[in-house]
Amino acid sequence: MTLIRPRRINPYAGSPLDRAAHLREDDRWIAAALAAPDTLFVPLWRSRSLLRGVAEGRPEAIFLTGEAAAALRMAGGPWAFLGLWDGRALFAVDASAAENPLPLLPAGVGEFVDLRAAAGLLPPGDASVLAHARALLHWRARHGFCGVCGHACTAESAGHVMRCTNPACAAQHFPRTDPAVIMLVTRGDRALLGHARRFPTNMYSTLAGFVEPGESLEEAVAREVFEESGVRVGRVDYHSSQPWPFPGSIMLGFYAEALTEEIVLDRNELEDARWFTRADIRNPGALQFSVPRGDSIARRLIDDWVAEDG
Repeated sequence: MTLIRPRRINPYAGSPLDRAAHLREDDRWIAAALAAPDTLFVPLWRSRSLLRGVAEGRPEAIFLTGEAAAALRMAGGPWAFLGLWDGRALFAVDASAAENPLPLLPAGVGEFVDLRAAAGLLPPGDASVLAHARALLHWRARHGFCGVCGHACTAESAGHVMRCTNPACAAQHFPRTDPAVIMLVTRGDRALLGHARRFPTNMYSTLAGFVEPGESLEEAVAREVFEESGVRVGRVDYHSSQPWPFPGSIMLGFYAEALTEEIVLDRNELEDARWFTRADIRNPGALQFSVPRGDSIARRLIDDWVAEDG
């Protein structure tokens, strides 16, 4: 199997930020940055990002400053320091406590929509920052209480640590990212794609699954492929990774070389799985199927494999 290199950066990756972790513990600097008129804020509302131009197919990320940012912060939601963007401080702020945050903002500023609605059309830097904010604030919203003793937690380190307020416990909780493997299984000029019940009608994609405790990434690839499709794989090659903030995963992309061809489905995971040639994937309309959306690493794995044949 030829080693296939990524031809371009994955959506939601390639962050332009200097995360400046050393500043998270500097309470004086953080307080000054929160009050500075040129500081940038990434607003979220119930896991939705503030965007403009989505309906027109020209999505634009909206970052707030000054009075608009101050008004949104009045909602009293969690915030977190994301880092420095070209030297300017950048924070994420959650306005979910407001029933409707738009009246707090200038007219026509945009609307809160699911980040996936942008469908990979945002500039890479903007998409990465929005994904970063979404994932971090999702974690914050779900860690208000200690998983060890059940007491309330309070935010520290500019929103990157939740500490238990019970003196007898005082456990620290850090942002969680769940690793998942996603793989295109190939055998010669054919690739294995599956259709899950949750997918759009007739959409076929790569196989994927979460890494289990005590498992290497290569072992996770082999296990997931066999569990879902009954196909045994041998060689596993890394391709690339992608932050996937829906809600908080890191997708680790691989190619896996199939040793067997017979498909035995786990119906709890897949409704169907088939072998597709490169020619099939280049002309999906002929077989009345579709491939994943453009902002997914699944699509990049498929596209790079198809392109390898010229």
